[in-house]
Amino acid sequence: MTKPALGKFGVFGHHEQWRQLPEQQLREIESLGYGAIWAGGSPPADLDWVDPILGATETLQVATGIVNIWSAPAAPVADSFHRIEKRYPGRFLLGIGVGHPEAHSEYKKPYDALVEYLDALDGHGVPRDRVVVAALGPQVLKLSARRSAGAHPYLTTPEHTAQARAVIGPDAFLAPEHKVVLTTDEAHAREVGRKALEIYLNLANYLNNWKRLGFTDADLAEPGSDALVDAVVAHGTTDAIAARLTEHLDAGADHVPVQVLTGTDNLLPALTELAGPLGLR
Repeated sequence: MTKPALGKFGVFGHHEQWRQLPEQQLREIESLGYGAIWAGGSPPADLDWVDPILGATETLQVATGIVNIWSAPAAPVADSFHRIEKRYPGRFLLGIGVGHPEAHSEYKKPYDALVEYLDALDGHGVPRDRVVVAALGPQVLKLSARRSAGAHPYLTTPEHTAQARAVIGPDAFLAPEHKVVLTTDEAHAREVGRKALEIYLNLANYLNNWKRLGFTDADLAEPGSDALVDAVVAHGTTDAIAARLTEHLDAGADHVPVQVLTGTDNLLPALTELAGPLGLR
């Protein structure tokens, strides 16, 4: 199976953010050397915001991080994939996942539901090498390597990336997301980081994963310890942030979607600041 080729770094944001971003800014993100835009927020199955992004750019790729299997049925998602693939061959990567039990009342037997969803995508002709699976624990990581191009872990650390690579093997694609705050004001960075982490400190799948990484109940008690925030939200100088993100590559990642914790108005300046230290230009 051929690995997706998205370059070393991409940009992660909410799908509504990308829908509203001016075409010129999309082209500037592309020109800076970021290989892909990743869209979170459980976008609906029609994926109608993808085509304009790809139409406005030449080489930039789009990936979902993630389409939620509970809210977006496989058949219309597959139809959307084929529509996008026909218009923009090889530029769309379908990321799927089970979300978390606290947000979906119908959430049950997530592993089995994920297998059924992957079966349905197979049945609708979606190539496995154009699909990635949101995965944190060993069981779903193994599934991602067996049934798709690989894994898209969220809110993890380079230590998790190394463990994930060991689980999925050398041939599967691995794209861990990492959050950043461009400031050398440590207190402000942690304040912004804690705000971003609020919801996740009540979600079992993230809590369990952080515990596997060695964080304690004290670390995970709201609002989260400094050690936890610093581990999953990079901050400091642009060189320090770039070094932290590069740790994922050194640990075995193929590509790192970077989520800059800033408003849309400041996104492009932040990405421009980071591009040089990341080696993108």
